[in-house]
Amino acid sequence: MGGKTLTRMVLSESVFREVGLSRNESARLVESVLNHISDALVRGENVKISSFGTFSLRDKSERIGRNPKTGKEVIIKPRRVLTFRPSRLMNERVSGGNRP
Repeated sequence: MGGKTLTRMVLSESVFREVGLSRNESARLVESVLNHISDALVRGENVKISSFGTFSLRDKSERIGRNPKTGKEVIIKPRRVLTFRPSRLMNERVSGGNRP
């Protein structure tokens, strides 16, 4: 991993440079998009972004796991997990990307 991280600030700065909105408007736009995505996921909806991928929720049932240090069995409570499945185009773009 390269150690670089794409942050909200970097996204809003990109919107500022490429779209021409003010820095404040760009930051509000990025926040608004992220909030819409988050709100949809909280409501249990899947989020599909064309040519990017799909965020979806999975309900995992209760199961028995094992503590790797002690070997003791423990019950893992049921929970909802967020998954991301990249689109075919995104997979192709990432796999053909710059490699060190």
